[in-house]
Amino acid sequence: MAISQAQKNEIIKQYARHEGDTGSTEVQVAVLTADINEINKHMQAHRKDFHSQRGLMKKIGHRRNLLAYLRKTDVQRYRELIKSLGLRR
Repeated sequence: MAISQAQKNEIIKQYARHEGDTGSTEVQVAVLTADINEINKHMQAHRKDFHSQRGLMKKIGHRRNLLAYLRKTDVQRYRELIKSLGLRR
């Protein structure tokens, strides 16, 4: 159900700000978005899986907080990130 390590490494390469960057806000949001998309696919098939639904809500909340932080600190990076991820903000 979760994204594979290979997918995660590819996302990290794409959104890293410098070599070896795995913790920047952009990387964290991109990984969370991929995870959220995978859980959404699972939830469409298993509507009554409330444990996964709770995990999905926690990940959405975490991503929301990270995006709020990025918007507050650097609006240009925020706009580029939501445009590249296709988020509706």
